[in-house]
Amino acid sequence: LSVEEIEVAPPQKNEVRVKIHFTSLCHTDVYFWEAKGQNPLFPRILGHEAGGVVESVGEGVIDVQPGDHVLPIFTGECKECPHCLSEASNMCDLLRINTERGGMLHDGHTRFSKDGKPIYHFLGTSTFSEYTVVHVGQVAKINPEAPLDKVYVLSCGMSTGFGATVNVAKPKKGGSVAIFGLGAVGLAAAEGARVCEASRIIGIDLNPNRFEEAKKFGCTEFVNPKDHNKPVQEVIAEMTGGGVDCSIECTGSTQAMVSAFECVHD
Repeated sequence: LSVEEIEVAPPQKNEVRVKIHFTSLCHTDVYFWEAKGQNPLFPRILGHEAGGVVESVGEGVIDVQPGDHVLPIFTGECKECPHCLSEASNMCDLLRINTERGGMLHDGHTRFSKDGKPIYHFLGTSTFSEYTVVHVGQVAKINPEAPLDKVYVLSCGMSTGFGATVNVAKPKKGGSVAIFGLGAVGLAAAEGARVCEASRIIGIDLNPNRFEEAKKFGCTEFVNPKDHNKPVQEVIAEMTGGGVDCSIECTGSTQAMVSAFECVHD
């Protein structure tokens, strides 16, 4: 990794140049930086969880204008394809997540360069830069009163956990939910379960220091697998009289995935 001065070209057709005010490091960025089990594409500007202000717009852009506060998003929407016209806009034909694309859709070229040599994009966002250029379908305009240093996490970590819970798991009012992993994604999942009015939100984590904070996001009870001499799914089944209504796995651990699957009742 290095910090260098580069050139960021003006936005082209259907593109937006954004001044990044806040960004954070996600494990996905680390994974692609390490380039394990993949075809490395370097030099590259990583980053996809951020908030900023539109600096300039290219031809054809009408949805945002300079001065607008926006969140760059890696799962964009063209608003025209069959997926975008359905409820599956995250599968947009044009802007669905693509980790191998290093250039812009308009012409395939990058907007980053140094000494005349291209620097590749990442996820269409590349937020580890003072300025970035993204497709207009990959920015979400937000209320300018919302503090960018807080809401920028909505572009990845928060939306991942909250969205998976509200849009996929869809807990019923009064139902029970198990959440594996109480990091940022897990806390967002707990908030989603709380918003859905689940009555029991069980947080599972190996780190008990996370439990108190998780209460603020809706968790009603907790399980530390290290405190039991049986599989955690059996512990949850005993707690709930046969298993929870749904579970959300937020760790990426294969073992946790199995436990999350098996702790749900028949």
